[in-house]
Amino acid sequence: MFRPAFALMLLALGSTAYAADAPGLTPSEIKVGGVFPFSGPASSYGIIGRAILAYVQSINDRGGINGRKINYIAYDDAYSPPKAVEHVRKLVEGDEVAFMFGQLGTPGNTAVAKYLMSKHVPAIAIATGSNKFTNVADFPLTTTSIVSYDTEGKIYAKFLTKTLPDAKYAILYQNDDLGRDYVNAFKAILKGDFDKKVTAISYEVSDPTVESHIVSLKSSGAEALLLAGTPKFAAQAIRKAAEIGWKPAILLNYPSSSVGATLKPAGLEKATGVMVGTNMIDPTDARWANAEGTKSYLTFIDKYMPGADIADFNILYGYTQAMLLEDLIKQCGNDLSRENIIRQAKSLKNLALPTLLPGISINTSDKINMNYTQMRLQRWTGTRWDLFSEVLDASSE
Repeated sequence: MFRPAFALMLLALGSTAYAADAPGLTPSEIKVGGVFPFSGPASSYGIIGRAILAYVQSINDRGGINGRKINYIAYDDAYSPPKAVEHVRKLVEGDEVAFMFGQLGTPGNTAVAKYLMSKHVPAIAIATGSNKFTNVADFPLTTTSIVSYDTEGKIYAKFLTKTLPDAKYAILYQNDDLGRDYVNAFKAILKGDFDKKVTAISYEVSDPTVESHIVSLKSSGAEALLLAGTPKFAAQAIRKAAEIGWKPAILLNYPSSSVGATLKPAGLEKATGVMVGTNMIDPTDARWANAEGTKSYLTFIDKYMPGADIADFNILYGYTQAMLLEDLIKQCGNDLSRENIIRQAKSLKNLALPTLLPGISINTSDKINMNYTQMRLQRWTGTRWDLFSEVLDASSE
């Protein structure tokens, strides 16, 4: 165990070297930074940051880790890349965080990536599945905490070619890296058949609605619809499809899979039959009532986020992210230098967090920047998610 007295002696011998070797670290605290859309068009994701903050408080209430409290500093970028840049600079140069953890959004993470690398600041468990961030050569100090959109898209494309081989498919996608990764994944699987089988229409995150897009996609004659964007627009799309009597097989992308943020606004009955890949348990499902993950999660909600909607998948995701942060810091032991933080983040082995589905674990390496490579498919029954596939792995796309 790290001894504060020993740490103070080291500081007395060479405080300048200590600070330079481990920014954001004192004998009693480690500073970690995060950026989330607490407001703006993607504000439904802000609850992820609030859940991380709440879980960090629970860690600190338990005495911290090895005698250190976690000072998790999170700012609101309103899903705006310029604001993300402003806040990350403040976190690194003003707050002097040891590393970034859980920053949410493809646009924001893209905007700050070069700056963080220039400052040698690790960006751990970033909440984006953009395929570009899985490239170790381009992003050596990064790990991602969502199954890559490319991998997820390929799984969905293969699922549709097996279950609806002669059908046409429609894709509504957000016009950024997030949405385009799914389109490119379908192109990779369908190859020369893509233009014949797929109608893809984009929308901007600043658009007020996608209702006209859904009307256009219906006219394509597609029997399946992939929604590749964020919860607000996925909810609008599901609701509009129901209103105009279009009943395609609907696949949601992972970022829009929340019952609370997507299905409830769409209408739970209107969402019946919607499918999505996932890697976490559903705490509202009776089958998981006695699971350790459900029990600990509900206890956490009661104490640290009373009144929160437990059906909101984003809260569960934030909670799981924070458990990953806790495990990472524990695995680093007394060496919380930036070099060891990224080393340990890429050395997680068979980490089965209690909120993950049976058979799914985190295994990282220095070959690819993904924390998660596995998922299972589930279908909304109108009242709960029904799992209907075995574990699907990125390596078996």
